Amino acid sequence: MYSGAISAFGVGVKVAGFKNSKARLLSEGQKEIWRRLDESIEADARYIWVHAASLGEFEQGRPIIEKIRKERPEYKILLTFFSPSGYEVRKNYSGADCVCYLPFDTPGRVRRFIDKVNPEIAIFVKYEFWRNYLHELWCRQIPVYLISAVFRPDQFFFKRRSAWYGYWLKWYTRIFVQDERSRQLLHSIRVDSVDVCGDTRFDRVSDIRAARKPIPLIERFAGTPGKNKVMMAGSSWPEDERVYAEWFDRHPEIKLVIAPHEFDKERLDTLVSLFKNGAVLMSEAQKDEALLDGKQVLVIDCFGLLSSAYAYCNVAYVGGGFGAGLHNINEAAVYDVPVFYGPNNEKFIEAGEMALSGGGIPIASKEDFERMADILFYNDRERETRGRNAGDYIRAKIGATDKIFDIIFPS
Repeated sequence: MYSGAISAFGVGVKVAGFKNSKARLLSEGQKEIWRRLDESIEADARYIWVHAASLGEFEQGRPIIEKIRKERPEYKILLTFFSPSGYEVRKNYSGADCVCYLPFDTPGRVRRFIDKVNPEIAIFVKYEFWRNYLHELWCRQIPVYLISAVFRPDQFFFKRRSAWYGYWLKWYTRIFVQDERSRQLLHSIRVDSVDVCGDTRFDRVSDIRAARKPIPLIERFAGTPGKNKVMMAGSSWPEDERVYAEWFDRHPEIKLVIAPHEFDKERLDTLVSLFKNGAVLMSEAQKDEALLDGKQVLVIDCFGLLSSAYAYCNVAYVGGGFGAGLHNINEAAVYDVPVFYGPNNEKFIEAGEMALSGGGIPIASKEDFERMADILFYNDRERETRGRNAGDYIRAKIGATDKIFDIIFPS
């Protein structure tokens, strides 16, 4: 039944590809897998296979990949993605020897893939539970690990009617979870090869801050540190802009940098026209910096700058919390700034913990945002204290990568 459903999904992706660009990329990417493997996989090499569903999971797995590169250079790295939003951005990632899509999880494709790669170790990131892959790896006695995982009582593993899914988890050699609650949930279904190691994203954002490069255009727009005040809205969706846009229209002295989660032409045109005090696209300002003059809002319309752009703000807003789910608040907090985010954050441990520290500011409405913005932008002591709390929270969580690595590769 499971394999049949996966096969039907593959057919659905092909059909959807006629109208949907993401489905088309996934369908075309599936066709390219075997050619890429034939061109890149060396028969006598030793491979570690790392799988990340999308871009967020890749950033979570990246610290492990880079530590393997540094500490165990005898291995080559195969990196796979399921989602086009991850693959299309990182298909040329230099930290891996081969990057491709994950073949759909049907028995024939699974056997062909593992026969071709013959990995010595497989590492899945956070939420990857592919039944046929797990079973085949287990049958071949290839160690497979799940890192930075989080489990919740409402997942199908822990419900009576679907408890048989829990057997899949027994095929992992070891599961590395973020918190003690996850370990206890797994223990309740007799999955005990579990270690509480934390979240590798804290290591990743710390590395990003240490290695970040200046962004001169944003630096010019933001102005003199300590004099101008700036909010950075990262991974912003239309639902988020409805929360904060009107406040900025009433406060032209506060600048705003927006990195929308998606930026097709229609989305960008709508975003630029939304603000009464003037907005400009970064791509346009790069051609003529004079376009920045007199503008309150700068819209970043390219990939790759968000994690460094937070360095130029006094307050951050991380999107997704009024929609499908919160994006990465750690990327902002590492710069010692308070972070706004919406109510759909219950799946993210850091959202609750950062709020308790005082550095995270969960909001449920436009009125919540406006009330707290009035405080943070006009009370320097409150803003700076909350910012330090956010940064201290991140620094206290660093170290998951080393813990996981030392268990997978004991000295």
